[in-house]
Amino acid sequence: MIKLGISGFCGKMGQRIVALAKDDKNLKIIFGLEDKNHPQIGKMVEGVKVTADRSQIKDCDCLIDFSSPQALPENIRCLRQFKKTAVIGTTGLNQDDLVIIKDAAKDIAVVFSPNMSIGVNVLFRLLKEASKALKGYAAAIEETHHIHKKDSPSGTAKEIARIINQYGFEIKTEDIGSKRQGEVVGDHKVIFASQVDRLELFHSAKTRDIFVQGALAAASWVVNKPAGLYSIEDVLFDEKD
Repeated sequence: MIKLGISGFCGKMGQRIVALAKDDKNLKIIFGLEDKNHPQIGKMVEGVKVTADRSQIKDCDCLIDFSSPQALPENIRCLRQFKKTAVIGTTGLNQDDLVIIKDAAKDIAVVFSPNMSIGVNVLFRLLKEASKALKGYAAAIEETHHIHKKDSPSGTAKEIARIINQYGFEIKTEDIGSKRQGEVVGDHKVIFASQVDRLELFHSAKTRDIFVQGALAAASWVVNKPAGLYSIEDVLFDEKD
């Protein structure tokens, strides 16, 4: 039985983690972390105690973090103190936050990805192969998300640019086409075009559950790993599998 803590427990992602974790007999959520001023602090939600006490981390095997950039540093500090593993899906992180995560991975096993979706991480793998082969092509990235999303372009789109730029492309953040409309969960399209053909790779998220499925798979995988920084790609394409 893997004991989980959830940071950002009362948010949309946190509650979907609770719902889907119930279907896995090997997982048990033992506490939910929220800000000390959250109205649910001290209450039981879906059979789980909501708390602001990070010392609870000592009792879990893995903390799944879908909270906020503001909560990240203290979460990381406690994870390192108690030598616990982490799955970090929090978005909107800056370079300083990334440094904190990378430094923590010297002491604990961390799965971090700008997108926890299994399908998107397969897309990342396909993009590496496409970028290697399509030398001389022009590339473009487009993404669409719901109107409530704060960061633009998305972290996933930035990661796509980082991946393909390793293979000779030069897409800048400002070159990424970003739209915010309705309640779109998340669409990402990459276009490779030449004078003779055009290749498009496209992923569309239907529900937020795709991110939850990836996070739960990562939590089950990372608890037995040595200290290090891992991605969902590592979870999916573990060479030992």
